Amino acid sequence: METLEFIIYPDGRVQEKVTGIIGTSCEEVTAAIEAQLGRVIAQERTSEYFAQTVQQSETVKTQATYSDW
Repeated sequence: METLEFIIYPDGRVQEKVTGIIGTSCEEVTAAIEAQLGRVIAQERTSEYFAQTVQQSETVKTQATYSDW
């Protein structure tokens, strides 16, 4: 499940935490929000950022043979 969490501090700082988004696409999701909030002071990338999605495919060939028995 994709989640964006925001903590707004009394001094106006906003902490944003993104979970459930694998890879760099989290930057695309948060870009518009960050542009509206103002200057980004720091970013800390999680293990999800560096993870890669795994696509697995397998082709199975079957051959039916009939004997004269």
